[in-house]
Amino acid sequence: MLKEFKNFLIKGNVIDMAVGFIFGAAFATVVKSLVSNIIMPPVGLLLGNVDFSSLFIALDGKEYVSLADLEKAGAPAIKLGVFFNDVTSFVILGFVMFMMIKGYSKIMPKEAPAPTTKVCAECGMNIPLIAKKCPHCLSEQG
Repeated sequence: MLKEFKNFLIKGNVIDMAVGFIFGAAFATVVKSLVSNIIMPPVGLLLGNVDFSSLFIALDGKEYVSLADLEKAGAPAIKLGVFFNDVTSFVILGFVMFMMIKGYSKIMPKEAPAPTTKVCAECGMNIPLIAKKCPHCLSEQG
């Protein structure tokens, strides 16, 4: 088992996964910033100067001026704006990943379909793989 683990590490699978994880985390940070700083402010402006990151419902019945005040007080809340930003980030990230996989699929070589015929050793004609006798020369197939 130790030898298998060593082979797993040496073949680069772990390194590939680590690089992918680090790249994915960095990309997710960029997408989150894109949503919070570029996409949501104009959307909020179009909807009447709404700052989505500050939308919340305090569950303790008190009024808070901002999300920062609510968090400073440690009050429980439903943070609608944060959730909406996260959902938007998820959708954008999902779309980008979909496009990357679609592009990757196009550049990857296509696998050849499994053969359905074989060549008869006696006459050289193509015959079905499951044939027991060649229909052309009647030789036994093995």
